[in-house]
Amino acid sequence: MNLSDPEHGLNSASVLNAKKTLHELLGRAGVSAAEADVLIALVEAGALAHAHGEVGAAEGEAPTEKGELYDTGRHDGAEAVRDELRRLAERTLRRATAPTVPAHRLPPDGRSAHAPVGRVEVERTNVAVTALYLTFTQPSDLDPEMADEVLTAVLGTMSAQQRAGYPGRLDAFAETHGESLARLYAEYGPGSGIAVHGRHSLAHSPTSIAVLERLDTATDALYAAWDGAELPPGWLDGLAAAWRACLT
Repeated sequence: MNLSDPEHGLNSASVLNAKKTLHELLGRAGVSAAEADVLIALVEAGALAHAHGEVGAAEGEAPTEKGELYDTGRHDGAEAVRDELRRLAERTLRRATAPTVPAHRLPPDGRSAHAPVGRVEVERTNVAVTALYLTFTQPSDLDPEMADEVLTAVLGTMSAQQRAGYPGRLDAFAETHGESLARLYAEYGPGSGIAVHGRHSLAHSPTSIAVLERLDTATDALYAAWDGAELPPGWLDGLAAAWRACLT
């Protein structure tokens, strides 16, 4: 089937229509056009990256009975396609993470600064941590009103491009430290004897997954962002102490 055939496949008009439809639907949900563009670009970059992997997998399925010349040509063609897909994926990802810090927002001493954290970035991270959290424990009664502030502080330790891939990093972190996370939530989270409020409050929140990943990866940057956001220092210290006690 020809994918560009307007009767049986996709063409530029069909793709543009799908994008406009997404903009309309997301707009009704309160998502701005700029935020919708970021989400769409991330999906496009992911599709291209997946296609890059699929071409590599298909290359290993080539018939072997057509001779060395055929194999060489097929390999070279596949590599050319893979290179172009990689370039397209990288360009699309750069477009999705393009916003930079305005000059007036840069630190006066010339140090680098990250782009401001966007609402969609916070929501994407919230979706990721909630799904992971519920694999280890039950829903919590903790008031979620500070979840956005916590995740904004966490994401503020990363560049825009790092934030784009953060759900994958969180998934890898949870897989690596699964036993320790299960122990943490059993001893300090919902259903434990630890009160929902107090020093170990974050263990009752899905945001704790992201906080723990940053404690493990960028401790100093997290503490600086936490102080800058004026979040309760006891929450971070309490979760850090509990994590050290539960690490296997």
